[in-house]
Amino acid sequence: MLLSCKCGSSGTGKSTSQSAISGAGATFPYPFYNIVFRDYMSTNPGTTVNYGAIGSGGGIRSLRDHSVDFGASDAFLNEREIESMRSEVVHVATCMGGVVMVYNLEGVDSLRLTGQLVSDIYLGKIKKWNDLMLQALNPTVALPDLEITPVYRSDGSGTTYNFSEYLSRVSPEWSQVMGKGKSLKWPAGIAAKGNPGVAGIVQQTEGAMGYIGSEYALSLRLAMAKMKNKAGNFVDATLETISAAANVELPDDMRATIIDSEDPDAYPISIFTWILVYKDQQYGTRSLEEAQELVRLLEYIISPPGQAVAAKINYAPLSEQAVGKTRRLIESMHYAGKAIISTTGSVE
Repeated sequence: MLLSCKCGSSGTGKSTSQSAISGAGATFPYPFYNIVFRDYMSTNPGTTVNYGAIGSGGGIRSLRDHSVDFGASDAFLNEREIESMRSEVVHVATCMGGVVMVYNLEGVDSLRLTGQLVSDIYLGKIKKWNDLMLQALNPTVALPDLEITPVYRSDGSGTTYNFSEYLSRVSPEWSQVMGKGKSLKWPAGIAAKGNPGVAGIVQQTEGAMGYIGSEYALSLRLAMAKMKNKAGNFVDATLETISAAANVELPDDMRATIIDSEDPDAYPISIFTWILVYKDQQYGTRSLEEAQELVRLLEYIISPPGQAVAAKINYAPLSEQAVGKTRRLIESMHYAGKAIISTTGSVE
């Protein structure tokens, strides 16, 4: 998926100067970026933002290769990835969301799941929907004698990373056998590319189960399971339950996980998603003007109008604490040794 819009001419036919920003990465926040980038371009004639939703792994590689201005990932860089980058990378949190378990079962509108049961399904230990463990958790639901078809990501994925991190926390067997990562060796199921690919397979396959961003589930009207959180409550992924998961002290570099939160109202697979940029913007043939335009875009994303988009389309906006720490990270970006943004919030 590629988002591209050019807004470079006025009503009189006179062209404004052109500026292009390119990015690539996570599919999880693509619906949010699709709108927020479009809104930014509509108020900044002459600016084009191109975004390729190729998965978090691809976004990280593209930033490392200097083939894009920014990468996007649902998983923050680990120490090995940080060392592999060409210079220091800043994690700009853009919004929060929930990784939801979707399923395709005719006549089943309500379902409860635990992390342990999801682990057993993806490990191939639970094979049918009417398994005794699933029935015990859903005594009032008529679960069919039907094979479960787990659907997983074929590409390097931040969604997979967060899903597998959650399962590693709640299932010792998963932690030992599968672990966590953007790409895993799955023992069973069907592979699909991107959040849209997983959603599409689940939608088309009776008995299928998959993990995707909640916005994809809602837009396709896929059934979503309530998940048991750390406090023992079964909760849906909503703006309120995702925000509750972030009710913690966040690190200054915003490399934070809010999975399996202790908050009793929290959705257990809640995540941040990030835009990744180089702190030192003077590299290659890059100009100061290009660096300034990128900073303006980042400022807009965390601004009230940008964050309002998240709330409208089933993502959760950043908390006041997250916005403050993210703004300071944007302020740390520099070109030729000078800050690109001043401490008053304007681009120099």
